[in-house]
Order: sequence, then C-alpha cells, then structure tokens
Amino acid sequence: MRKAENVIVGISIGDLNGIGGEIVLKTLADVRMLEFFTPVIFASAKTITFLKNHFDIDINFNGITNLDQVITGKINVFNAWNDRTDINFGKEDPIIGEFAIKSLFTATKALKENAIDVLVTAPINKHTIQSEQFNFPGHTNYLAQELGGESLMFMISNDLRIGLLTDHVPIKDIASHITPELIESKVNTVYKSLQNDFNIRRPKIAVLGINPHTGDNGVIGKEDDEVMRPTLKALNENGKLVYGPYAADSFFGSSNYKNFDAIIASYHDQGLIPFKTLSFGNGVNYTAGLSKIRTSPDHGTAFEIAGKGEANENSFKEAVFLALKLYHNRMENAELAKNPLVTPQKKI
Repeated sequence: MRKAENVIVGISIGDLNGIGGEIVLKTLADVRMLEFFTPVIFASAKTITFLKNHFDIDINFNGITNLDQVITGKINVFNAWNDRTDINFGKEDPIIGEFAIKSLFTATKALKENAIDVLVTAPINKHTIQSEQFNFPGHTNYLAQELGGESLMFMISNDLRIGLLTDHVPIKDIASHITPELIESKVNTVYKSLQNDFNIRRPKIAVLGINPHTGDNGVIGKEDDEVMRPTLKALNENGKLVYGPYAADSFFGSSNYKNFDAIIASYHDQGLIPFKTLSFGNGVNYTAGLSKIRTSPDHGTAFEIAGKGEANENSFKEAVFLALKLYHNRMENAELAKNPLVTPQKKI
C-alpha cells in the first residue's frame, strides 16, 4: 500500500470560467494538505499561473509533460494542452468547454493506466462540454463507460449517504426508467460500496418511493406497489437489509434517515434537495461502483461568483479527503481478501 503522502490524486480542472480553478488552488494553498497526498492538476502551467495571480494565491508548482516527472509532496501541473486559454469568468464558452474535456480525458487516461491513484473532478458546465467527443449528461456516465462497472451517483457527508436510482433523467421519464432490474442493480451497487468502500459489514439501506405517499395504495400511481415493493421484498428475502419504499416528504424531516447506512432516492431532486439542504458546502459526490475512485464537490460551476475570490473550497477539500479514505479502505479490503485471518473490518 502507498504511504499517505505518496497517494497521487489527479485533479481535472473543470470549467475554467467557473470556480473550479479557484477552489482547487485554495485547497492546495494549505501546505499541510501535501502531507496527505501528492496532487497532479491536469491543465497547463500558463493557466495555473494565471489563476494563482488572479486570485493572489501563493503556491509553487512543478510543471510536467510526463507523469514520470511527478515529484512526491509537491503540487504538480500536467500540461494537458499548450494552447492559449482566454478565461472570462462567469461566461459560457464552448472553447473553454473543450479545455475541460481535454483535462478530463487526460486525467481519466492516467487513472486507467494507474499513473494516478484517484480522481477528483472540479465542476464542468454540462452545456459547453457537449461535443462529438463528449456526448454525456455529466461526469458519471462518461466515467462509467471508461472505467467499467455499474456506476451510481452517491452523495456523501459525515452522517448521510444518498444514492440515486436515476440521475440526469427528465421528470417525465423517471417512472419508465425504474424497473426491477434497475432497482436490484442500484441496491447491489450501494450495498457493495458500503462494504468495500466504507467498511460496513452489514449495511442497512432505505429506498424512497417513486410517487407522493408511495402511491397511496394506487390512488397516486401504481409503480410503488407493482414495481418497487415486490423488488425490495425479494432483495430483503435474499439477505439484504433493504427497506421501503418510504414516503420522501417526511423521511428526512423525521430524522428517519439516521437509522440507515444509506438512502436510495428514486430520482435526482428527491435525493439532492435534502442532501444539499443538510450538507451543502461539506458534501461530496462520489461515483460508486466503478473500478477506480472518483469524487467531486457537491456544487456546480457557480458562474455568478466566479472570478471574485468568494468561492468556498470546503466541499472540494472534503472530496479529496473522501477519495483518500476510500482508496485506503479498498487497499485494506484487498489485503483482507488475501489473508482472511486478519482482524475483521471495523465500521467507520
């Protein structure tokens, strides 16, 4: 297993017209961070120099063109491009979107080749990043294609973990997407992640209903009774501690969520509204179920404050620390699998 400071954290820079560059540099400006990992920012030396000067952030970095040149305990900047970047904070720009793609593609390639250990992604603009090269609704779907596995958007904070059955799906299409096969797949992904990534041996999972009041016995929709309940019952009978469907409107207000290791919401806003209300600024978006670890902050590009020096880096910092924790947990579990006589996992 790598020593803490030798774990290489790849960072894709995201949309340069947003707050991504600012929160990355603010995070790394704290020299204590380099005691925990070695960062590699995928951008260009000229771009990072512009950002550090604009925000008056005092950092030094090692510019590299080959990942063999990474210096442990230093901030490394991999030149993913040499082109000039005209940064106009707060503006949507497809050219800046192309640089975000170059950063993501280069970082993902390095992750696949084990040149970096984990990936932390700064926010992208889902509109300007679209191209012939990138035709995905976001990071999650692209990384699922590149890294393999059953991807799941898993929102993480200290005492709250929320996964999604469907993520970037239009409201009108949600019910048709939720099938017994999808429910089973997502529950299994959450279950395995809780065991392998979070060291929870016997996870307890709650699933939120599709319709208001879980359909009120078919009065407000039949999907919960005909699709959700039978599938969850079968999973429970097969030994998984999975319960529901629960009515989403009262689930979080009653603090019932504290009785479970994870909650699975049926759709994006059903899960992310309570998550961001309870954890905004300190939460992390983790792509569970993949062969590699990827995390990101729980917010977007925040064009409205971009360039003003007002962005809070806490969520990005938490994304880095979570990636490190998950990396070490996976390594420890791999060792346990080799030697089953080692002391069992402890819940964290």
